[in-house]
Amino acid sequence: MEAGFVGLGIMGRPMALNLLRAGHRLRVWSRRAESMRPLIDAGAIACDSAAQAAQGAQVVFSMVADAPDVKQVALGERGVADGAARGCVFVDMSTIAPGAARSIAARLAERGIDMLDAPVSGGEAGAISGSLTIMVGGNSNAFERVRPLFECLGKSITLIGDSGAGQVAKACNQVVTGISVAVIAEAFNYARVNGVDGERVREALLGGFAASRILDNHGGRMLARNFKPGFKAWMHQKDLRIVLDEAHRLGIALPAAAATAQLFNAMSGSSLGEDDSIGVLKLYERLSGGVGP
Repeated sequence: MEAGFVGLGIMGRPMALNLLRAGHRLRVWSRRAESMRPLIDAGAIACDSAAQAAQGAQVVFSMVADAPDVKQVALGERGVADGAARGCVFVDMSTIAPGAARSIAARLAERGIDMLDAPVSGGEAGAISGSLTIMVGGNSNAFERVRPLFECLGKSITLIGDSGAGQVAKACNQVVTGISVAVIAEAFNYARVNGVDGERVREALLGGFAASRILDNHGGRMLARNFKPGFKAWMHQKDLRIVLDEAHRLGIALPAAAATAQLFNAMSGSSLGEDDSIGVLKLYERLSGGVGP
């Protein structure tokens, strides 16, 4: 299938590589030309704009930072809408506000272009291995057309509902994962201050009701002090901002999410924003008078 891919950062680059490895013809564009090099070496066609990446493509993916970036690559000057033919499907895999996804989808529909909002969970490791969880909002016919490409990128692929529903599901995911990471870091710091081996605590917790994939994976990386970013703290801060903005709009209480957002705010304000979000452990250590390496 002819496809385009816009945005080749930590997540986008390995995702695009997986499409190439599956035999799909791919046109790519990134604001940073050097980001395209691994894709060009693998056989992708380099483009000078999102519009050019969309030319001749049946599907165009984007994986960028936030809603203004999605709007720019989709609808801005030399954006996807300028290059895509009617009937093309624009698949945004970024994490943005549900309302922004709906607005962009409506404007693309005026140009005869379907949009799926399809944010992902699984981090860099999932992007590399092609095992991402993909949460999709949009038209079911467009979803079925794109499904063979989604299957190159993820193992769990769910059509949640209409436009924006994928972003609602991703917001729920970010609430659960953000709170879980913060709680596990809090528990490990409590063990440290009490002079107890965190690895033994983790081993015990994995045998009981506290067991989770986050305790297993993220907790293991915390204790190994591997804070190399697979998902940066400032990105989780941004995602929880989206959640809390929606909570204000809807008039609902999300107290645990709000408290967790404050922790990621503090990380970004204290030189830890470029760490993986599990670096919240270092924040707890600093607050407790003991700073780890």
